[in-house]
Amino acid sequence: MQVVKSNQRVNTPDINITNNTFSMEDSGRGASYTVPCDDYVHVVEFSPFDSGSAALLAYGGNQYVVVGTCRFQEEDMEVEGVEFTTLRVFHHALRVDCLAWSPESRLDKLPQLIRFCTAAADRKVRLLTSDLQNQHEVKVMEGHTSYINHLVFEPTEGKQIASVSDDHTCRVWDLEGNETTTFRLRSPGVSVCWHPEDAFKLMVAEKKGTIRFYDLVTQQAILSLDCGQSPLMSADWCLSNTIKVGAVTGSDWVIWDITRSRWSRVNENLFSTTGCPGKISSQLLVHHLGHPQPVMIGSATVGAGLSWHRSLPLCVIGGDRKLSFWMTEM
Repeated sequence: MQVVKSNQRVNTPDINITNNTFSMEDSGRGASYTVPCDDYVHVVEFSPFDSGSAALLAYGGNQYVVVGTCRFQEEDMEVEGVEFTTLRVFHHALRVDCLAWSPESRLDKLPQLIRFCTAAADRKVRLLTSDLQNQHEVKVMEGHTSYINHLVFEPTEGKQIASVSDDHTCRVWDLEGNETTTFRLRSPGVSVCWHPEDAFKLMVAEKKGTIRFYDLVTQQAILSLDCGQSPLMSADWCLSNTIKVGAVTGSDWVIWDITRSRWSRVNENLFSTTGCPGKISSQLLVHHLGHPQPVMIGSATVGAGLSWHRSLPLCVIGGDRKLSFWMTEM
């Protein structure tokens, strides 16, 4: 077990926010905290679920996934800055392109359980399970015929996984690797979301600019949202408010209130966006629905991945041999 400590403190849419370009010199802010890594980080995800301990975080590199816990001085006065404790390093045959946590992951019960799934360029979903002792299992799920863009666990029991792909499908799997449902899409699937307060509905975003909600019982589309432009690059369903949906299309962040990217898990009015992964210089923009301009602008070198902490107004992105964390004032 490795512990790293760092105290470096450095329909039609209802709302359409254009991401203006800000120069690094006059508005870029360095990360609040950083954690060094051994390799380039392609994807990073906080677990959105209560694990009974410190926040679980996983990040993926070229041939591995590191799973650990994070503690921050804002939640624990005995921590100076951030404390990252590595629980296990999982070998991964290929570069990790996307990752999702299972709600079954727990550290406060014996045996402990770590479970998550990944996707890579070989078009396969991998389910990784460990008790952090001697039992480790990898199951491979095959069926997609093109690149997998996003995946998610069913958030209440964690017994199913949904994935979307460039092959114009959204597929639902059980934990044995059986494909239980397939939704045929009209363009590549870019995002899929499963809300804990609405577990019988699945939100699927397509590249051509359409977001559809599917009823998993009838397997029919029950609601459709249109961005009015394409390509749609990412979409997210607000965890703390089921009626809010957001999407990134071009340079715009489009928001719907369905009663008439990534949302913060602690404040329904906060959301964040980043530039294209792999750029030499990347910007993190944090927006608040009550402000016309970003409430925080962060700058990072070669950013990749974006995830919010489940209980703090804090987000993380990966990069070249480090994790960068930004704390946002509420």
